[in-house]
Amino acid sequence: MSTVIGLVIVLGVLIFFHELGHFLAARAFGVGVERFSLGFGPKILKKTLGRTEYCLSALPLGGYVKMVGEQPDSELDEAEIPYSFTHKPVSRRILIVAAGPFFNFILCVLIFWAIFSISGVMTLKPVIGEIKDGSPAQSAGLQSGDRVVAIRDTPIDTWEQMAEAITESRGKPVDFILERDGRQVRTEITPARDTVEDIFGETHERFMIGISAAGEVESERLNPLAAMGESLHRTYLIIELTVVSVVKLIQGSVSADNLGGPIMIAQLAGQQVEHGIVSLLAFIALVSVNLGILNLLPVPVLDGGHILFFSIEAVTGRPVSLKVREVAQQVGIFLLMLLMVFVFYNDIMRLLTG
Repeated sequence: MSTVIGLVIVLGVLIFFHELGHFLAARAFGVGVERFSLGFGPKILKKTLGRTEYCLSALPLGGYVKMVGEQPDSELDEAEIPYSFTHKPVSRRILIVAAGPFFNFILCVLIFWAIFSISGVMTLKPVIGEIKDGSPAQSAGLQSGDRVVAIRDTPIDTWEQMAEAITESRGKPVDFILERDGRQVRTEITPARDTVEDIFGETHERFMIGISAAGEVESERLNPLAAMGESLHRTYLIIELTVVSVVKLIQGSVSADNLGGPIMIAQLAGQQVEHGIVSLLAFIALVSVNLGILNLLPVPVLDGGHILFFSIEAVTGRPVSLKVREVAQQVGIFLLMLLMVFVFYNDIMRLLTG
């Protein structure tokens, strides 16, 4: 049951914010909106306000905003032309289309801002857990439970700060100040070059001292302004990681078997529901960024495909021919169908192999 609830919540929030971006941008630029729909298929609920029909439809796997004059070949009354999407300057059409993915990024920022404002930021303490045999840390006499207080007289508050200081040493001796049993201990450690594997399975050389974290975390409360700064930073990191993942997927550096579809999203969403509201919100933020970037890919049918066509129009001074757009959209639909079949196959294989 939690899987179904999680899927409905995740998709509902993501679709609403994405389409809200298109809707608000269209209204801001004077484009008439005929329908704002969450979902496809038969309408469960509908309400007309002004000229816009707001709908909740049966199939929750998407949504859409239908604008006046959205199709270049649509017939319009003379009175409708001022509200027509097609008759707006190309720059405004690009902004309306880009607003959907942009709102996905805004959603991520807002979610993290709320989490950091209420719950604070969870940081990993620089407390040593296991020590690798034969490592520089063992040779220097470090012990499990030691807390790194400073490196080169620079205070250390998090495990990340400590790791960065060790990496920046480039193998030169580093002065450590440790806290052990209520007293401070000073020692010098020379980091050694080692090979590590990143999340993409690629190996890199780094300077390390051979320790792992004890796993102690603490929550740092942030004021609203600091929470916004941390939220923007966290969103940027997720966007960067997602873009790198897409590039490596295209290059073949990352296996396409890692792709997942609605079944995988439903499973993960269900797990987050069981873990609590904060976990579910963080998951929505992560998926929202992925949805935004996916929609910006220059594939016909997706927002990125429309932006590509409008960008060509902006450069050449004339719209891409209707015939070319129709063929491109057919190709885009075919590619998306292949992708859907593939991710469903991956999802089913994960279920079968457990």
